[in-house]
Amino acid sequence: MNFDLTKEQKAIQKAAWEFADGEFDKEYALECELAHRFPTEKHQKACELGFIGMSFPEEYGGQGYGVLENVLVMEQFMRKDPGLGHAVTIAQFGSQFILRWGTEEQKKKYLPTVASGKIITGAAFTEPDHGSDITDLNTTAVREGNEYVINGVKTFITNGLQANVLAVLCKTDPNAKPAHRGMSMILVESDRPGFEATDVGQKMGIRMTSTAEIVLKNVRVPVTNLIGTEGRGFYMSLEFFDETRIDVAAQGIGGSQAAFDRVLSYVKQRRQFGQRLADFQVTQHKIADMSTKIETARLITYKAAWTFDNKGLNPLLSSQAKLYAARVAVEVADEAIQIFGGYGYLLENEVERIYRDMRILEIYEGTREIQKNTIAGYILGK
Repeated sequence: MNFDLTKEQKAIQKAAWEFADGEFDKEYALECELAHRFPTEKHQKACELGFIGMSFPEEYGGQGYGVLENVLVMEQFMRKDPGLGHAVTIAQFGSQFILRWGTEEQKKKYLPTVASGKIITGAAFTEPDHGSDITDLNTTAVREGNEYVINGVKTFITNGLQANVLAVLCKTDPNAKPAHRGMSMILVESDRPGFEATDVGQKMGIRMTSTAEIVLKNVRVPVTNLIGTEGRGFYMSLEFFDETRIDVAAQGIGGSQAAFDRVLSYVKQRRQFGQRLADFQVTQHKIADMSTKIETARLITYKAAWTFDNKGLNPLLSSQAKLYAARVAVEVADEAIQIFGGYGYLLENEVERIYRDMRILEIYEGTREIQKNTIAGYILGK
């Protein structure tokens, strides 16, 4: 059993850190945080260097890498600055639908523009009346000739204001029993008449990305915008989340490491009662616990990514990785604030911002309760 990354993977990891360390400066991050602004400049530079769309085949502007390489990049970006790291890497969210199930025409049209930074993508599942339950929907797509006419409301949509195109889960067969068998995934461009996106307002964290409510009123798209086949949208969504939950886990280990790095520097310098904080046994125990949690989260996340790339879908493992890495991220960030004391409560010292950015990891792409349901279901054979 070999736990070492390959030489190429280590090079990717190193390149990702060097990019983030050079580009994600603290003042720029604070500017974007306070202005609720997407870091367009950093996203574009990341695209130019090939960090976005790495898993796309070369003919679509990518490099043909797997989920593990994406994880390595995301971890290093988040380690330097969770806010900027999240915003830059999430800009390709939803493109996996096109990559995995899209037609050749869809891949040629969209994937190269995602990799080059010309467009931003998104995916719309959640509705006001359904929350985490996507087994039923109110959003409908009715076929009229060579078009779908889409009506409905989606909420808490990541990249909702920035996305140029979104994969939207719609009900195409209202008579299907059970309801999820009548769902389809359809691409919707944000510049189409009847498409309206409104920011949900100030958020606790991840303030550099927009989270929007999307209203679709008689939005017409060509039937060629259908991803895969009708009636397969729900099943594609499940597989999509099995992959992206590994990305969320990577966000968790990167954010955990970000908090830990700042704590480690602080306790070595801060003096209380005549000695460094690092010299107190209680501090040493906290550092030991934090480090152990992070390393454990990293191992299960890497395993989940490696398994996806080499053996295929493993919903149990991806849910375990997301559940654990997200919990560790919150715990480590919370402990970091405690060690900083009053200084940890200040925006200037970053750990409170890291905590706010990490808290969402236990909510989006399936709450921790949903992950536990998935894990228990596989273990119990349900």
